[in-house]
Amino acid sequence: MIVDQQGHALSGATFEAAGLYDRAAAAFNLYRGDPIGMLDQAIKAAPEFAMAQILKVHLFGLATEPGSTKDAKAIVAKVKSLRLSEREASHVAALDLLLEGHWTAAAEALDLHNANYPHDLVALQSGHLMDFYRANARDLRDRIARVLPKWSADMPGYSILLGMHSFGLEETGDYGRAEEAGRHAVDLQPLDSWAHHAVAHVMEMQGRAEDGIGWMIAREPHWSGDDNFFKVHNWWHRSLYHLDLGQVDEVFALYDGPIRRDRSTVALDMVDASALLWRLHLSGHDVGDRWQELAATWDNHADGRTYPFNDWHAVMAYLGAGRNSEVERILASYRNGTDVTDVAEWGQRTAMPLVEGFTAFWHGDYDTAAQRLSGARFIANSFGGSHAQRDIIDWTLAEAAVRGGLTGLAQALANERLALKPHSPVNRSFLTRAGANAAPDREAA
Repeated sequence: MIVDQQGHALSGATFEAAGLYDRAAAAFNLYRGDPIGMLDQAIKAAPEFAMAQILKVHLFGLATEPGSTKDAKAIVAKVKSLRLSEREASHVAALDLLLEGHWTAAAEALDLHNANYPHDLVALQSGHLMDFYRANARDLRDRIARVLPKWSADMPGYSILLGMHSFGLEETGDYGRAEEAGRHAVDLQPLDSWAHHAVAHVMEMQGRAEDGIGWMIAREPHWSGDDNFFKVHNWWHRSLYHLDLGQVDEVFALYDGPIRRDRSTVALDMVDASALLWRLHLSGHDVGDRWQELAATWDNHADGRTYPFNDWHAVMAYLGAGRNSEVERILASYRNGTDVTDVAEWGQRTAMPLVEGFTAFWHGDYDTAAQRLSGARFIANSFGGSHAQRDIIDWTLAEAAVRGGLTGLAQALANERLALKPHSPVNRSFLTRAGANAAPDREAA
């Protein structure tokens, strides 16, 4: 019987194909190399190798891109004609749900899957990413916590599990344990980009910008290689530290350099680019014609149907580029949607007010922006990435309150932000500017 690194049977595999599969799975674990290329070689060597095709579907389905989703559905149809073990069939059932836009049901299916197969690292990592994409902080933490006692340090992939647990701990506010687990993970496997980024998140959420820059610089050789899928996102994290310290020249250099130099068409990279340009705009800096290039790249991704978090970031670029018709196209897709899926609900309930709020802000209608964003910012367990990524909502809301002269709201939001990051120059500026707009109180009058 041919098995994977964690001891699971691999239906239809040959020894050669299984070796390629293990290398592809390791590349997925570390977000580096070419897992798709290795899987294609494995499938060519063993056309009935089910898990090689299933892992490829996981990778395509998690890309949150229309073309990749279409390709994934075609592969699933082929996989269903193969001889599958119960474990492999369980993967396929979860992937069916994912590809139809039922992210929560898919993630819950993998919760149950890993209760039965606690060493299935592909399912754990795929489920962890589903939790990330649907912003479920609790399952980011607990999906890994449920299986950790079943693992030991000598099992292949143990360090990867620690890195995922680190991120889940960070997203649930357990910063001390998160940093400890993340540092342990990269000690065991220095190339683990996810664990490195989990520690970067801790430093971002705690307002430790100088520490964060030091962490990124010290470990740059491990996460910035050309074959690293996650490198742009880690460069984005470094940019946030510089922006918080007011080092804008550094931010522009990173944007024009490693973040956008290669004109990546990967959705995750484009999200980071949009979010960084928007933050620069909020900070009062002219980003020039950078919006135009990014907006044009978004055209093949922002369809109003695949993943609303991406659409919302595309809207930032469309607004910057003056392409208001594209914003209306995305809004119309949400308003006219009839699907009963997580994706449709995210579009109508959360992405629509975010798009409307950001559009109002861009056009200087700060009252409307504040109204739309005040409720939409509470999107945990809805959709969309991490606390650090979603902070752009609160930042835009606070800026709208300051610019719109909504003094009470501006001061309240500034105090809220300062309670979490009291040393942030950005947060202190909100309170200073809000106070400058305040009318004298009655006693002083």
